[in-house]
Amino acid sequence: MAHEDCLFCKIVKGEVPAEIVREGERTLAFRDINPQAPTHVLIVPREHHPDAAAAAAADAGLLDEIFRDAHEVAVAEGVADTGYRLVFNTGSGAGQTVFHLHGHLLGGRGLNWPPG
Repeated sequence: MAHEDCLFCKIVKGEVPAEIVREGERTLAFRDINPQAPTHVLIVPREHHPDAAAAAAADAGLLDEIFRDAHEVAVAEGVADTGYRLVFNTGSGAGQTVFHLHGHLLGGRGLNWPPG
C-alpha cells in the first residue's frame, strides 16, 4: 500500500531519486538529504505506515526487520563497532515531518544525551 502524496512512497517506487545504501525485501535504506551526523541513513518499510505505532499495530515483525537492516547498514557504514543511534519520531510533537515510518541511523560522531 502506497500513498500518492508520500515522499518516501515515491522514493520506494523510484519516482524520486535517493542515494540507496541497502535494499531489503520489505525495507529500503537511503541517505538523509539533511544529514545530522557523518552517517545519517533512513530505513523505511516499502509499505506505507504513517508512524512506528501504526506499523507495530498492523505488522508484527516489521520493526524487527527494520532494526536488523539498520544494523546491517551500520556494519556496512563502519559505525557498528564505535556505536550508532536509531531514532523513530512518532508524531509532529516528536519532530516527525514525513508521515511514513522511518528510522534514522546516526553515527560517525559523538552523540550527546539527552538528544534535544
